Amino acid sequence: MNRLPLTVALSESDRVRALFDGTIAIEGVDANLLALPVEEIFFRAVTNQEFDVCELSFSSYMIGLSRGALPYLALPVFLSRAFRHSAIYVHADRNIRKPADLIGRKVGMPEYQLTACLWVRGLLADEYGVQPKDIHWRLGGVESPGRKEKIAVAPPPGVDIQTIGPEDTLSAMLLDGRIDALICPRAPSIFRKEPKIVRLFADFRAVERAYFAKTGVFPIMHVVAVRQSLIEKNPWLPASLCKAFGAAKDRALHQLDEVAALPVALPWLAQEVEETRALMGADWWPYGLEKSRKTLEAALRHSFEQGLSVRKLSVEELFAKGTDEQFKI
Repeated sequence: MNRLPLTVALSESDRVRALFDGTIAIEGVDANLLALPVEEIFFRAVTNQEFDVCELSFSSYMIGLSRGALPYLALPVFLSRAFRHSAIYVHADRNIRKPADLIGRKVGMPEYQLTACLWVRGLLADEYGVQPKDIHWRLGGVESPGRKEKIAVAPPPGVDIQTIGPEDTLSAMLLDGRIDALICPRAPSIFRKEPKIVRLFADFRAVERAYFAKTGVFPIMHVVAVRQSLIEKNPWLPASLCKAFGAAKDRALHQLDEVAALPVALPWLAQEVEETRALMGADWWPYGLEKSRKTLEAALRHSFEQGLSVRKLSVEELFAKGTDEQFKI
């Protein structure tokens, strides 16, 4: 039986480990699986469309879909999700104790369209009344100079955005006080090394849990995207992919209950799992449209309000047809 050869680029995580080790196969597919850093996957997918199936920035996907200029179509498979209150770092000497203290300040971020930054701007506006126009945004590499936006964006008038110097990095600028705060998905190198660099929300876990309890939103960072031409020629492909990714994720969550020999190096893993389940339910990392509708609607609203998506997308047009039914069986 002929199988469809596909190159699949993913970052390594427990949600896809079963695909890489062969425990779970993709029906009808001969997969060439590439384990790559997410930044490399995004860059190669957006600039050169190198992969048949790949992990993709949710923000980049929404922008491209709204412009009708993206050769990929997403599946409701959310490989990366993360609460982002923890992604705001400040210089302790700048007297920034609460979100409102960011008003009028210079705040760095790697890219304006970055998904983590989209969510932080959204929660600052929704939860604390701090609008994008209230902050002076400075864009560039956190650790390496010369980083640029993968996708050109034009935020609403009145939003101050400037690119930092070609030799500068945001970490160095935060440390020496040229910027007051930094938003980034990875902790900057100076965090924990320099006592003056701290998180805005010291007890971010409590704040993020309260945010979820209030909103029901578990922010989506990455989706799985498939080349549209492949879907047109192989209409069975999205369902096969959804089945495989869903089974791999379910296996990962199930393994977290195997506490006789801890599957990850966290001493209180069992307590963490129990507390997460109590707050977020048995399937706290849901795939599929309906289970994530609140989160998807919030992301679409943020993208449009922040001037990233050129039109307001609907949840129903986000994903390949027929993929949500897979999760209702």
